[in-house]
Amino acid sequence: MKIRRDVFQAIADPTRRAILLLVATQSLTAGAIAANFNTARPTVSKHLQILTECELLQQEQNGREIYYHINGKKMKEVAEFIEPFRNMWDDRFNKLESIMKNYQPKNQ
Repeated sequence: MKIRRDVFQAIADPTRRAILLLVATQSLTAGAIAANFNTARPTVSKHLQILTECELLQQEQNGREIYYHINGKKMKEVAEFIEPFRNMWDDRFNKLESIMKNYQPKNQ
């Protein structure tokens, strides 16, 4: 039975976000990724499994090594989903900033 992983649950974990940042610029093996963390390799392997199951990472075999790299298509889907929320909060903060710039405290 295959477990369906949720992308947002996957990226809620700070270690998994750090892994995504690591492989954002280059493909890395599980061992190379694990070397960047002060945790057991099986723990990092579990994080890699979760990121792969929710399709944020893809695996590519090169000889005996398996390299992990970002799935750009899936990351784009996540970014497109989040973008309207980011725009909404940017707009709200810009309005608040405008109000605060025009705020004149009453002299007591």
